[in-house]
Amino acid sequence: MDKEFWNNRYGQHPTVYGDEPNEFFKAQIKSVKPGKLLLPAEGEGRNAIYAASLGWTVTAYDFSEVAKAKTLERAASLGISRIDYQVYDLGKIKLPGKEFDAVALIYVHLPMELRKHLHLQCKQSLKPGGKLIFESFSKDQLKYNTGGPKDSALLHSMSDIHGDFANLRIDELEEKLIELKEGSFHSGPASVVRLTAFKI
Repeated sequence: MDKEFWNNRYGQHPTVYGDEPNEFFKAQIKSVKPGKLLLPAEGEGRNAIYAASLGWTVTAYDFSEVAKAKTLERAASLGISRIDYQVYDLGKIKLPGKEFDAVALIYVHLPMELRKHLHLQCKQSLKPGGKLIFESFSKDQLKYNTGGPKDSALLHSMSDIHGDFANLRIDELEEKLIELKEGSFHSGPASVVRLTAFKI
């Protein structure tokens, strides 16, 4: 992925996707007892900061040094210190097994082979009983100019996501039209795939 692109985007705007956590993530993470949380492709830290404020110990990854700096600066201003933020290529990541009580993949769009690698690593990193929270743009998002990649190969179908996480206990898997209010880059009607599942 293009590190320079993301550093430029995060560097040129006060916030890209807003300061508030993703609504689906917020609703789901509140139902889980705080423990250790993994957030790949965390960007400017809106979800990490919210989770840490609830008592979660957060490990976050992203391609962008700028995003990391903005996250930790904002967290410090709020008195939040429970975030371990690492800059890493998600397509090459090797996560520890059975480490996390929850993993949240929020708008993480990668080429197929890198996506499968990351999703496998995330599954393996969940503890037994651990929760996976997933929201991304569906392939139908190409109809809307409200965010996400313009390449269908980087967007997701329910069958893609079911296949990647079939060996988890899937509680919810749906494609739906929602209204996004996440800064200027995620604003308006959007088609998304949502999943919640648990490690067996």
